[in-house]
Amino acid sequence: MPRRDGCGPPWFSGQLRGCGRRLTAARELILDVMSRKEGHFSVEEVYAAVRKQYPRVGLVTVYRTLTLLVEMGLLACHEFGDGRARYEMIRGSKSEDHHHHLVCTSCNRVVDYRDFIDDEVQLLKKTEAALSKRFRFKINDHVIEFYGLCEKCQK
Repeated sequence: MPRRDGCGPPWFSGQLRGCGRRLTAARELILDVMSRKEGHFSVEEVYAAVRKQYPRVGLVTVYRTLTLLVEMGLLACHEFGDGRARYEMIRGSKSEDHHHHLVCTSCNRVVDYRDFIDDEVQLLKKTEAALSKRFRFKINDHVIEFYGLCEKCQK
């Protein structure tokens, strides 16, 4: 059983309780694993990392917790064309960590793209404003994924 010594972000307990959910050791540990890792992880990868500290956790518990965290808006779930859901912490489009993805359709490599130039930022703002006006839709965030071949696979 993992220690309940405050692993995971301290606000998580309040988030769960606000959604009418209990803070279990497994949930706390899963969020802790996700908040410490950078990248995109499958259910199986999260499960393997959590089992190192909590061998009794089940794969279904990990899957259900990841689904809950997506529903709560704490994680994003991506499908990059390899048939496996991948999860990552959400930082939001307003944060400095906001990024888009470059996905290689050959080797399935995913690159987080963060270094936006001013022209890209302005184009996205204009696009969001035009879509909001045209469809009377309040846009809160966006996800952009570009698919192609990485440098290695082009050779």
